[in-house]
Amino acid sequence: MSRSITGAAARSRRPRRWAPVAVASATLAAVGLSLVGSAGTANASTTSAAPVVTRAALDPALVAGRGAGVAFLEQEAENAATNGTVIGPDRAAYTLPAEASGRKAVKLTGGQYVEFTLPAAANAITVRYSIPDAPNGGGITAPLNVTVNGKNKQVMTLTSEFSWLYNQYPFSNDPNADLLHADWWITECACVPAFTEPKPVITKPFRPMHFYDEQRLLLGKTYKAGDKVRVAVPAGSNAAWTVIDLLDSELVGKPHVRLVASNVLAFGADPTGRRESADAFDRAIAFAKKWHLKVYVPPGVYQVNRHIIVDDVTIEGAGNWYTVIRGSEVALSEPAEDGSVHTGVGFYGKYAEDGGSSNVHLSGFTIQGDVSERIDTDQVNGVGGALSDSTIDGLYIQHTKVGMWFDGPMDNIKITDNIIVDQMADALNFRKGVTNSLVSNNFIRNTGDDGLAMWSDGVADANNVYDHNTVQTPTLANGIAIYGGTNNTVSNNLVADPIREGSGLHAGSRFGATAFDGYLKFTNNTVVRAGTYELNWNIGLGAIWIYALDKTIDADIQVTGDHYLDSTYNAIMMVSEWGVKDLVQIRGVKFKNLRIDGTGTSVLSGRVEGGASFENVDARNVGAVGINNCGSFHFTPAGSEFVVTDLGGNDGGGTTGPWMASWELPNTITCDDRPPVVVPPAPSPW
Repeated sequence: MSRSITGAAARSRRPRRWAPVAVASATLAAVGLSLVGSAGTANASTTSAAPVVTRAALDPALVAGRGAGVAFLEQEAENAATNGTVIGPDRAAYTLPAEASGRKAVKLTGGQYVEFTLPAAANAITVRYSIPDAPNGGGITAPLNVTVNGKNKQVMTLTSEFSWLYNQYPFSNDPNADLLHADWWITECACVPAFTEPKPVITKPFRPMHFYDEQRLLLGKTYKAGDKVRVAVPAGSNAAWTVIDLLDSELVGKPHVRLVASNVLAFGADPTGRRESADAFDRAIAFAKKWHLKVYVPPGVYQVNRHIIVDDVTIEGAGNWYTVIRGSEVALSEPAEDGSVHTGVGFYGKYAEDGGSSNVHLSGFTIQGDVSERIDTDQVNGVGGALSDSTIDGLYIQHTKVGMWFDGPMDNIKITDNIIVDQMADALNFRKGVTNSLVSNNFIRNTGDDGLAMWSDGVADANNVYDHNTVQTPTLANGIAIYGGTNNTVSNNLVADPIREGSGLHAGSRFGATAFDGYLKFTNNTVVRAGTYELNWNIGLGAIWIYALDKTIDADIQVTGDHYLDSTYNAIMMVSEWGVKDLVQIRGVKFKNLRIDGTGTSVLSGRVEGGASFENVDARNVGAVGINNCGSFHFTPAGSEFVVTDLGGNDGGGTTGPWMASWELPNTITCDDRPPVVVPPAPSPW
């Protein structure tokens, strides 16, 4: 596959109809989503509220030691003082609360506000919000007033230009568009519209999604703990409503200064953003390489509308709050060799087939694009190419297609302490032979595809570690997904609120990836409010799901120490595609020392031939039979084709008794293809 395949859905997300039981209903509401919480409304308190700091809308004690350590404190709008209306909880796709952190938010109209009490000293905030789209797409702008203690008003100009996608993959910006793929099966009518008579009526806009965006603001001075930050919609706002999801508050330090350096200002870069600065960056890089200096980018906003090619160079900003490298997507006069029809702001190593780049070090700046559509052949990512023996640290990346997409083979890159938000596709993807690399302490929110992915596309990704990252609210696909590869580890991460067609953690034999080999370790991760609805199959997934499609999975897959909290459907799913269920298996997966608190349905859903072992897997608040064992759906007298091995210590259960009861072992058929959902209670200390 060529390097033009630059977005996760270029791995083709064409729907496949898995389930052997016909879909009986024509609407999403009728396929069980209404059972997982409807979008109720309530007026929130109008009095002052004490600060409630959460992580992924959870008590931080529940996720201690997991996820990214960040400089900001997160507060949910529904916990703050407001005269607006709380929306949610709801987990049904295509709803505003479903895409909100914690599945709740606050809806405001003119004259309404949310007021947050600062939990610590701060001089900067980030507001996550949603406002309506324009009637024909393309977005609108609307004001949001920000005051502290009723004074020092600043006005944020909110936009929905980078939100609001519609329709089927690869999605549309047009709310009035007809189906992009009328020859695909869709859940809404349980049919293939192009081949159905009478023609089904498809409601428009079809499948609205990707509602939220976020914006940062320096407050101009430092405020103390207990001060009140109010965000308010002015009367007469042109936005019919404004939804506030959360506020992050932060104490930003002084700008980083590098006196002895190749300063981009000396080569003509414009810190006001009025003039293009790409050529100035190239000149500064060339000078730095000649004289063995670092490149320094002082505070300012720099307009860069193409790729900056980097090799054997260090580029430092003053800090991602101060140095902003911003660019517009530019249409090419003719498609590039890699298939791109646009270019845009980004820092790219040379491609592997051109020798790759090495010894590249990027730190301390923002990359901000204006990508508002998904074109998978476009190279409009924040960081790309092949970068070996390199580091990327302290960047803030927003409004690009993919935050960082690497096309290997390449070796030894360390990606740490970055914030990647509001992407059209993935936040980060290691594609094709990325080895011996680390992705650690990164914060990711609102991706349009997998948050973190590792795709062994023809060449194995090997010996990589994804550790202590936070992934929140991917609107499509998974929090962290591993597609094939050898000896990789996913550890100490926090994943929250995936929306649809994916879930929290995923290992998949798909997209033409190499077979899993050696080991794959999922260790000490926490996943909350996952176990999502799979639109195309019309079933619920697991908070972690392992999927055999292209090949049998029989590597040493170890899942140890994970916590799965408040799963909408299952905690664990092992599944194969219906069309290949008699050709592939999943064998030998080991689950050990897990805590499962709340499942809408089962602890384990087995929909594949093979088996797994379980040791010290403790579960509570389980909504259905503990093991939903369908095997490969042959229902033989000998039992299911999926074998459960009990290694002891598997305690707890729920509405039907112990989750792992003796009568279920080793392969009793307990198949309920679509069990009813029992909404679990909120997670609590174990």
